[in-house]
Amino acid sequence: MTGMPIEDEDFPESGGADTPGRALLPEKEPGAFRTISEVAQDLDLPQHVLRFWETRFTQVRPLKRGGNRRYYRPDDVDLLRGIRRLLYGQGYTIRGAQRVLRERGMRFVQAVGRGEQVAPAFVESDHEPEPETAPPPLGRADRASLTAVLDELRACRRSLAGLRMADEDCARE
Repeated sequence: MTGMPIEDEDFPESGGADTPGRALLPEKEPGAFRTISEVAQDLDLPQHVLRFWETRFTQVRPLKRGGNRRYYRPDDVDLLRGIRRLLYGQGYTIRGAQRVLRERGMRFVQAVGRGEQVAPAFVESDHEPEPETAPPPLGRADRASLTAVLDELRACRRSLAGLRMADEDCARE
């Protein structure tokens, strides 16, 4: 099988001093479908990662034939390449890459995969943004009500701890 060298400046293959950062692709027409092994080799990823991404990114939908064999269209490969650049090249998490897909669209991520676009720098957080204004201070009645609830919760915790101790004592006997 002959191939043409393809370079990926983001992820060169590791090798010796005389090994260029190139991967060989089978010579196919640009519009030809590719198997999962061809795509995995092209993107320098294990096949199981591509299958995992199918579960996390609903936009990745290869054509499946008999025996669940996957065939990727050129647009699918561009999308996967874009996802790869977001995750490995720009440090996005899966949730962040999903957000880029949702907000900017599949065509944008495909363009990222082709090197035509660059995704914005994105800082992710798991917490809600700080409110712009501080909440008003609690009144005397609200504070008393919350203190009563807190006292009741503490009493419940003590009761549960006592039950747990009694249960452990029974288990030892």
